[in-house]
This record gives sequence, structure tokens and C-alpha cells, in this order.
Amino acid sequence: MDSSVIKPVSPAVSFMPPKPVVLVGLMGSGKTSIGKRLARRFDLPFVDSDQEVEEAAGCSIGDIDSVFGEGALQEGELHVISRLLENGVQVIATGCLSFTYEDTRKLIKKNAISVWLKGDLETLLLRVTGKKDRPLLEVGKEEEILKKMIDEYYPLLEESDITVNTLDEPASTTVDRVIIAISNFISKTYPDYHILRSV
Repeated sequence: MDSSVIKPVSPAVSFMPPKPVVLVGLMGSGKTSIGKRLARRFDLPFVDSDQEVEEAAGCSIGDIDSVFGEGALQEGELHVISRLLENGVQVIATGCLSFTYEDTRKLIKKNAISVWLKGDLETLLLRVTGKKDRPLLEVGKEEEILKKMIDEYYPLLEESDITVNTLDEPASTTVDRVIIAISNFISKTYPDYHILRSV
């Protein structure tokens, strides 16, 4: 095949975010899977803050929470996300409750564009039921726990810059909707920022 006609793996995006893009939301909302695809579309680095917290602590998120307490987890997430936000424009997927902690929420709102991947109860349940890698969930009580989390945390997640509903659809479709939402937000919030670039 003639190399001159080989198409890029990912469609080009005609703008670049002026700040890091931070994905927030409950477990099962797709922060990691959407974040990786979004980063590829923007040609930006992708970082999962949970993985960074675990590497810094030398143990899993579940162990940090159960052994050292929620306060230690909050402090660790705040420290790690603060460090990540100093590394330039990138896509960051946060932990399930990161944005619900006041200090972390203020930090993200000041230094990044926050995107809430908002899943309804049915969608979240479909994605997390039976999974053993969710330390905040108890097998058999997923619906009860998620309902409580939605009631408690959605009012805080609503403080995000952008809300995108996550649905039972191909991930690429969700990524397209996230990109459109970010573009619209930048146009309204940064009127002097030139979002177009040559591709």
C-alpha cells in the first residue's frame, strides 16, 4: 500500500484544551476507558490518578482506605492530583470520590477543565455488578450502595465545568460527545482562545 494514503489511527481534533482535562464521576462511569480514548484523540498523555496514588503508597486504593482510613486516601489523592496538574495539558482520570473532597474539588476547578461523566443507576449497575475490584462496593449490595452514592455525591459532581451523560453506547460515541462538549465550553469560557489549529 502507498504510505501516502495511510490514514491516521485516530481522527484529528481541530483544537487543543488550554488546561488539563480531568474526568470525574462514580465507578462505572467510564473515566479510564473514555479518558484513554480522549487522550489519543487529542494526542495528549493520559494518567489515571488512582494508579498514581497506589504507586506512591505502595498498596492498593482499597488497602489505603481500610488500613489508613479515608482521611489518608483524601490526602494522598490531593497530593497526587496537585502534582499531576503541574505537568501541563493532559487527560487525567480521577478516583471515584476525588472530586467530592472539597480541597481536591477546588484544586481541579482552579487548574483544569473538569468533565463529569454522569451515569444513571442502571448504566452504572450494568458496569460494576459482580466486579471484585471495586473497594467501595459489596457484592450483592451494588444497587443499594450506588443509590446512596448518587444521592450524596451527585450534587457535588454537578459543580464540574462540563457534564456528559454516559450511556450504553460505543465508547467512541461517548468520546465524540465529550469532545463536542469541551469545544463548546472552551468557546464560551475562553473567547480569546483560538481553538483551531492545523491538522
